[in-house]
Amino acid sequence: MVALSDFQRIGVGLVGFGLFFILFGVLLYFDSVLLAFGNILFLSGLVFIIGFKRTFTFFFQRPKLKGTSFFFGGLVIVLMKWPLLGMLLETYGFITLFRSFFPVAFGFLGWLPNIPVLSKLLQKVGESSSMV
Repeated sequence: MVALSDFQRIGVGLVGFGLFFILFGVLLYFDSVLLAFGNILFLSGLVFIIGFKRTFTFFFQRPKLKGTSFFFGGLVIVLMKWPLLGMLLETYGFITLFRSFFPVAFGFLGWLPNIPVLSKLLQKVGESSSMV
């Protein structure tokens, strides 16, 4: 088990609440206030979990600038009360930013023993080592 500091525990809570508010905002037909609040909580939780400097260096690496610009551009557009367009831009930016993490996550989910049919499907998706 990984030991978390108090700041990291707060960050996990903030990220969880942020994801909850984003999901709830989408379920309520893209309510811009809930989406904006969820985005702010998610980003602040990320800062609490990995630290300000590492968060800044993650988002502003040269190969990730395209994803970062779409993600933060979508955030700004959500804050300007255009939630559908903003969430589309944020989704594209999120996929572009975390593209290299998806095979690792799918590989981890494939090892879950309680879901036999889903585990085989996720193992196939997780084996894809394409970096494109």
